Amino acid sequence: MKKDIRYVPTPHLVVDAMLSLADFGPSDTLYDLGSGDGRLVLAAARLGGRGVGIEIDGSLVERSRDQAQSEGLSHLVEFRQQSFFQADLRPASVVSAYLLHKVNLALRPKLLEELSSGSRLVSHSFDMDDWVPEQQITVECKWVFLWTIP
Repeated sequence: MKKDIRYVPTPHLVVDAMLSLADFGPSDTLYDLGSGDGRLVLAAARLGGRGVGIEIDGSLVERSRDQAQSEGLSHLVEFRQQSFFQADLRPASVVSAYLLHKVNLALRPKLLEELSSGSRLVSHSFDMDDWVPEQQITVECKWVFLWTIP
């Protein structure tokens, strides 16, 4: 699988802010695109919701699975070694991303096609060009954006 983005972990305070901004709760299912070490998916599970991490790097998928098992969260999470462009996003009520601007733009048609009206999208650092965010906050000098799918 081709890897277009290098792994840079999201700071824990930003993870918490992303979930808070998305109003993530126990009835939600988070899909994290480029889930890295799984920290956002695991944080969602700690809030009682379900989470799916989509990550192309197999070593990060294994690390995420090991962490989920060690925290007793395996029943609430799933980590897939897959391109997020190939993933079925329809089950998600919240999608999170820390991707480059050009990747966000390439994802827009897929998000609009597959996500239900009312699903939330949160992005760390990178916007969606002319999509105006409903909310935009700064945490640890990082931007966090929120959109709701129409």
